[in-house]
Amino acid sequence: MIIEISTVQTDEEIGALAELAIGIWNEHYIGIITKEQVDYMIQQFQSAEAVKKQIYHEGYEYFDLNLRGVPIGYIGVKEEVGKLFLSKLYLLKQYRGQGYASVALIYLEELCRQRGLGAIWLTVNRENTHTIEVYKKKGFELIRTEVKEIGNGFVMDDYIMEKKI
Repeated sequence: MIIEISTVQTDEEIGALAELAIGIWNEHYIGIITKEQVDYMIQQFQSAEAVKKQIYHEGYEYFDLNLRGVPIGYIGVKEEVGKLFLSKLYLLKQYRGQGYASVALIYLEELCRQRGLGAIWLTVNRENTHTIEVYKKKGFELIRTEVKEIGNGFVMDDYIMEKKI
C-alpha cells in the first residue's frame, strides 16, 4: 500500500488535479449539497485557475496522491501560525477505505513536525457524516461549527476539527 505523494507544481499537474477534482466532487458531494453548489465550488476553489491562484498568491501547497503511477487523489494545505490548515484531502471512490487517507494524514503529521507546527485543522460539511467519523477515528476533535457565505447565494455549513500533533 505504498502511495507516492508529490508536490503539484506545473501547469500540467495543476490541470490534472483540477480534472480529478471534478470527478471526485461530483461523485461525493451531490446529495450533501446541490449540483449547482458543487459546480460553483469547483469553479471557485478547485478549477485550474483557482488552484494556481492558491499556490502562487495565497500560500497553499498541493500534493498528488498516486498509486503505481495512477492518480488516486490529492491534498491541499496552507501553513498558518503554529498550525497546518488541511483545506483538501480527496480520494477517488474506489480508493476510499483502504488506508490511503491514513497514509496521507501521517505524511501531513510528519510535515507538521518538520515545520514545528502543533496541530492540523480542517473544515468538513456537517452533513458529511462518514468523513466526520473517519477524522474522529484519526484523532481529530470537533472544535466548533461555522456557517460561511461563499457567494452566489451558497454557504458552507461546516464543523471545524483539529488534531494536536
